[in-house]
Amino acid sequence: MVDITSKQNTLRTAIASAIVRVSSAATIERVVNKTVPKGDVFEFARAAGLLGIKRTSDVIPDCHPLPVEYAQISYEVRELEIYISVEVHTIYKTGVEVEAMHGASVVALVIYDMLKPIDPAVEIRSIRLERKTGGKSDRKTTGMALLCAVIVCSDSVSRGENEDRSGVAIIERLKQLGIGLKDSQAVPDDVDTIRALVQQYVDEEVDMVILTGGTGLSGRDNTPEAVAPLIDRPIPGIMEVARQYGQQRMPYAMLSRGMAGFAGRTLVLTFPGSVRGVEETMDAIFPQVLHVFAIRDGARH
Repeated sequence: MVDITSKQNTLRTAIASAIVRVSSAATIERVVNKTVPKGDVFEFARAAGLLGIKRTSDVIPDCHPLPVEYAQISYEVRELEIYISVEVHTIYKTGVEVEAMHGASVVALVIYDMLKPIDPAVEIRSIRLERKTGGKSDRKTTGMALLCAVIVCSDSVSRGENEDRSGVAIIERLKQLGIGLKDSQAVPDDVDTIRALVQQYVDEEVDMVILTGGTGLSGRDNTPEAVAPLIDRPIPGIMEVARQYGQQRMPYAMLSRGMAGFAGRTLVLTFPGSVRGVEETMDAIFPQVLHVFAIRDGARH
């Protein structure tokens, strides 16, 4: 199974369809009038479809078990065809496309099974995904040419004693997101040094500045103190999400003093200094955090 531990719960929906075609109007009439010998076709098939939706992971090996929080099965008769629509909702880490399609296939098969004794020519025409929503694919930001500066706040890295790994991890994720790199620097964890460099990028109207390191509780962790006076529009929800995400994976995430907000037109984000902390923070807030630039640029006009 695909590893989904890095994903977040979001509302995900899917609509799938199937078509069952019969050979005569007489068959349709018996379905509508509920005179098929095996029973009420639509209700039997609906019940089976609901079971099929909920049991998808039992029969499709690579599907994750997930909470089905809404399911609806509806029908439309068009001449000699029965159109089946299956809609499924969940709030989870992965989508429900296969659940919807599995439900549609079970409904179609039950209708086929109930009608074949009276109509040997009955056939299933198609099973397909009509629409899906949710997940990162819905939150990709396109058409934005964004530039980011990365600042590694570490005495040892700035002196060349230790290798920078967290900054490299940020740059790699930015590349995957299609965000350009304006600059990358390692500086001592000193309030005046950090503040001056961030202010430089703010004056240049760089879109985003990400700092890594110096967000802990040690007396040497100065990043929040350095950037706080520069942020004129705090966005506390960004770090609330990051901390909640991290807390589900590591119990000390609550101790991070990360900050987020706009300094002028520049989004400033402070990340932990560890590679794991950086990666988890990026997983938690990207790409959805990029929506702030659409708001920023919209407000400008």
